[in-house]
Amino acid sequence: MTDPSAAPRRAPSRIPVIPRGEVVASFENYQDAQRAVEKLALAEFPVKQVSIVGSDLKSVEQVTGKMSYGRAALAGALSGLWVGLFFGLLLVLLSPTSTTPGFIGAAALIGAGFGLFFNIVVYSISRRRRDYTSVMQVVASSYAVIVAPELANRARNALDRPAE
Repeated sequence: MTDPSAAPRRAPSRIPVIPRGEVVASFENYQDAQRAVEKLALAEFPVKQVSIVGSDLKSVEQVTGKMSYGRAALAGALSGLWVGLFFGLLLVLLSPTSTTPGFIGAAALIGAGFGLFFNIVVYSISRRRRDYTSVMQVVASSYAVIVAPELANRARNALDRPAE
């Protein structure tokens, strides 16, 4: 029976799989792992044989501010403005002879009005359950640079050399 970790790497498929190989370096943040791969690339290493794998994933929600009726109205108006602008441009492209130049502006304003109204209603309904705005991210606790087993020593040597 053959060792599956020694199998040659295949071209990336559409189904995500965890890459196999040897860990040649570990880092606490993604930027350091990227720098290691850049160093391998500068050393003419076949970077198609390299993967960065994040481990111990955590969901991090960064609170960005307090939600208010004003913020809800502004966010709704801006998103509605973009939707109205998009549909206005789309209608002008589909029927250029039957629309006027002010049509796009009117569609943008109508979209902003609907977005403002809709966001205020949603905020009013969910008010005391979530009175803040935030951004959600998934981050890893550590990142490993993995290469095919037959190239592991070459990668370690390239990473040990000082950058040129």
